[in-house]
Amino acid sequence: MATRIGGAMRSVFWLLGLAALAVALALLVGHNEATLTLFWSPYRFDVSFNFVIFCLIAGFVLLYAALRAIGILRELPAQARRWRSQQVERVVVGHVLDALSHQLAGRFVRAQSAAQHALDQLRSVPAGQWPRRDQMQLLAHLLVAESAQSLQNRERRDQNLQAALDVRLSRSAPDAREGALLRAARWAVEDRDAEAARARLAELPQGAARRIQALRLKLRVARLGGATAEALETARLLAKHRAFSPEASRSIVRGLALTALNEAHDLAQLDASWNDLDASERAMPDLALAAARRANQLLPVQADAQAPEHAPTAQRVRIWLEPLWPQFDALDPGQQRQMVLALEPGLALMEPQGLAQLEQWQRQWPQNACLQYLAGQACLQRQLWGKAAQMLGQASHSLRDATLLRRTWRGLARLAEERGDATAAQAAWKQAALQD
Repeated sequence: MATRIGGAMRSVFWLLGLAALAVALALLVGHNEATLTLFWSPYRFDVSFNFVIFCLIAGFVLLYAALRAIGILRELPAQARRWRSQQVERVVVGHVLDALSHQLAGRFVRAQSAAQHALDQLRSVPAGQWPRRDQMQLLAHLLVAESAQSLQNRERRDQNLQAALDVRLSRSAPDAREGALLRAARWAVEDRDAEAARARLAELPQGAARRIQALRLKLRVARLGGATAEALETARLLAKHRAFSPEASRSIVRGLALTALNEAHDLAQLDASWNDLDASERAMPDLALAAARRANQLLPVQADAQAPEHAPTAQRVRIWLEPLWPQFDALDPGQQRQMVLALEPGLALMEPQGLAQLEQWQRQWPQNACLQYLAGQACLQRQLWGKAAQMLGQASHSLRDATLLRRTWRGLARLAEERGDATAAQAAWKQAALQD
């Protein structure tokens, strides 16, 4: 609406201007009887003044038109070159778009062919002729390399990648160069070449190295190269930036932390891996149980459960598993079993306060077979025969795990031997054997 009103107003002003010009000309030449006399010896020319004015105006118009025509003729070669350059540019852009479309559609041979056609056209265009000519060339090389990677043609991929990372092209298109480096790192990961992938990621500028895509690749490279600590730190950073869903982030971090704990070769390294975990990670039952299990595995095979050197490990395991006690009943049966098996080797060295705490938890969940078994074994270690017989007897009717049930019957057999009941001991040993 505003555009139409503005056009109508301009038309009105044009009409008023033409009317004013017509009035001025009428006043000037309508009653002008002046003449202009030109002398050219021996001739004399008398010309109307109005005619002279019209001749001057016509001469000016003709001169202006002639000069414009000459200028247009002189610009024709430049316009022709510009037109040809625009045509080549449109062809190149079209080939690049075709290559990208074919690449997304999974038609890698056609994508490679289209990108190569674009490169062939670009060879006829001098550098700097277009504003984004270098960027277009870099993208064309990258599309050829991407298609070659999909077709497992690594030689052609590497040739076009090196061409894409040329200093001249990279200087004109830094963002496209960063993309090429990220793609090169991904290709190295797909080839399972961790060192090459690290080298490509190291070439990224500091800002680009902190992007989510670069961090994802860094995580894959760290896992590929077995750098669990680096992978765990990168996974935490990705979780902080919400690169994954909360469930996926928790699963990835938990898996890497489990790997770090299981890869510990001695107790000192295990302590270091545990201390590197966040507070929220230490509260995860799977991680605490894995750390406790690994600590028991690192003890010498011939180590006596009551040996003094076993005490620090037993204390360490109890500290790691202590946050799990309030949620013990919420743990699944497998986790409860792992917790019992992790605490059992240190029962002989458990302080009276720890034993009282264990009895308290057993009273809180009196029907829990795992706690009955653990309390019974603790009483058995301290030669509390009556309490041990009560707890282990209850556990023998509720336990379903073969390992725990076999140990329960073995404990009952020992109790029967202590009180001299050979028949009950023999029956208990038989039940223990049947669990194998």
